[in-house]
Amino acid sequence: MKYQDYQHLLFDKRDNGVLIVTLNRPEVMNATNARMHYELTRVWGTIDEDDSTRVVVVTGAGDRAFSAGGDLQWISDMVGDSDKVAAVQQEAGDIVYNLLDFQKPVISAINGVAVGAGLAVALMADISVMSATARITDGHVKLGVGAGDHAAIIWPILCGMAKAKYYLMTAEFIDGETAERIGLVSVCKPSDEVLPEAMRIADLLAAGSQAAIRGTKQTLNGWMNQARPIFESSLRMEMQCFLGEDAKEGVRALQEKRQPNFPSSQPDPSD
Repeated sequence: MKYQDYQHLLFDKRDNGVLIVTLNRPEVMNATNARMHYELTRVWGTIDEDDSTRVVVVTGAGDRAFSAGGDLQWISDMVGDSDKVAAVQQEAGDIVYNLLDFQKPVISAINGVAVGAGLAVALMADISVMSATARITDGHVKLGVGAGDHAAIIWPILCGMAKAKYYLMTAEFIDGETAERIGLVSVCKPSDEVLPEAMRIADLLAAGSQAAIRGTKQTLNGWMNQARPIFESSLRMEMQCFLGEDAKEGVRALQEKRQPNFPSSQPDPSD
């Protein structure tokens, strides 16, 4: 794919080799639909072929969201459909692996709420700059599915197992200051300083030794590469949940803006 082929990603190249990639569905807070999900699997290959790009900064359009999770209609269509679930499982793996294998440094400017595949990109970035007022959550369990997107491969490394289990099993939101304190993001800044700080870091990296920076990134990514079997297990577990009754109830609850009443949490009538 070429840059002009993307429908929901915008590209802004600076003269020093810094490329700003903007998740661009502001009318729905940059929520991920099927097309954007696919584009997030392909964009790293496209940028890799662009020799003039040295550093990537990823952010969300507007001032409200980085990416507000998956489009509910897209998720609803997937629940219970084994073919669609298998396709999404492949793409979810590609988003993480293609970003993990991407040699150039990536900085996320988390300007607002980040959930779902957008959160995967935000936290799999090499350096993350988050607004103090932004909020992030891995909300899979509230949907009735396991935390599969990216969490198993990166959260325990970033913030430790105790915090990872707490936030992934409760799906509580985390603000920028808390995310920085527990090590989930690199830097927390006031909202109007997020993109400028990300650009400052990008300019610094663009002016540095590209071989040294890329080599350091790939060496450190070895810690995550060791967790690939764990990540693949989490993906399978997540997608199996999408075929169950809890996921159906989770989607209905989100659509109806209420707390879910998961079948698996109800008393067994035979008891």
